[in-house]
Amino acid sequence: MSIYVLTLTRFRQKHKKKIEPINTHQEKYDRKAELEAFDETTKAGVKGLVDTGIRKVPRIFKQPSQSEDSTILSNKKLLIKLPIIDLDGIKEDPIKRKNIVQAVGYSSETWSFFQVINHGIPSHVLEEMKDGVIRFFEQDTEVKKQWYTRDLTKKFTFNRSFDLFRGPVTNWRDTFCATIPPVPLSLEQRPSVYRYYMDILLEYTNQVMKLGGMLFVNLQFELLSEAIGLEPNHLKDMGCIEGLLALGQYYPACLQPELTRGASNHADNDFLTILLQDNIGGLQVLHQNHWVDVPPTLGALVVNIGDL
Repeated sequence: MSIYVLTLTRFRQKHKKKIEPINTHQEKYDRKAELEAFDETTKAGVKGLVDTGIRKVPRIFKQPSQSEDSTILSNKKLLIKLPIIDLDGIKEDPIKRKNIVQAVGYSSETWSFFQVINHGIPSHVLEEMKDGVIRFFEQDTEVKKQWYTRDLTKKFTFNRSFDLFRGPVTNWRDTFCATIPPVPLSLEQRPSVYRYYMDILLEYTNQVMKLGGMLFVNLQFELLSEAIGLEPNHLKDMGCIEGLLALGQYYPACLQPELTRGASNHADNDFLTILLQDNIGGLQVLHQNHWVDVPPTLGALVVNIGDL
């Protein structure tokens, strides 16, 4: 399972301007060399690149025009909205729970996405989590780069992107990834980044996993199990709830946003993703061959059925 905190800072993932063709096969263009230079020399990510005062988007970030799928349409003129499911009263009202189960089943089958409100996680925790992501990425580069690594065995990593050298194009974002163990680490066991910058991450993940005796994650798997005609604990007993990966995404300001993207088209390879957006927007999901905007909803969490 994954928890994403999506922080879009003055940059949107969708663009209306035409992207001019980029020739990435020029004789003098050595993409691998440029990627290695970007990744290994500065260890500062895209934010560090922006802080140097660049005026143009480097070649490694430019999106070839042919990367756009012309068969996928925009929802500009369509009134399509991602389902919003209200969890209020789910523990007390059996009829309401039944309706919620049906809504989760329908949304999962037809969208693979839905939003939840009245989930029980305090709004101040959500806001502090978003602030914590910004605080980490906007700290001094020399301090931040001590966590820059591609060693996936580390409990906490900061880098440009896990697929930097595998993807056909580089996304305009920085990412941190934190492995949250089932049993909370003691203060001494936690990486120093938690103690100094990201205590709120542990508080947020704890709230997501367990709040006042109500297991939010358990609840999602219970609803999914019931929606497909299984016993409430079926997916949990399979081990679907074990393992938690928390990611923070940061999209620095970009002077030429029409040339690049914050996130390429993708599917999450997990059981379940719980996504917390900030208030800038830019998130889209693919539904019935249309890209559908998912504008931020105050206090809502976006639930994504993973693609395993």
